[in-house]
Amino acid sequence: MKSATLPSLRVDPELRAAAESVLEEGETLSAFVESSVRAQIHFRRTQDEFIARGLASRDEAKRTGVYHSAEDVHAELRQMLADKKAELGK
Repeated sequence: MKSATLPSLRVDPELRAAAESVLEEGETLSAFVESSVRAQIHFRRTQDEFIARGLASRDEAKRTGVYHSAEDVHAELRQMLADKKAELGK
């Protein structure tokens, strides 16, 4: 597959300096920008999926009339966490 380029981006000198100041050893500014774009794509897709699941859950609750209190959900999550910690502690 051929590679493609992202559009050039004009930024304030302060932003460029800030980006350069956090580069890891041997990392280029181009690699940093590419990594940042990939991370932002992943974040936005994950966020979109999360919202879609939430809306689907809302619709299912409206359809069935079955709702769960925040206290019950938190208690279940605490139990799941405790179970996983116990499992890993074995």
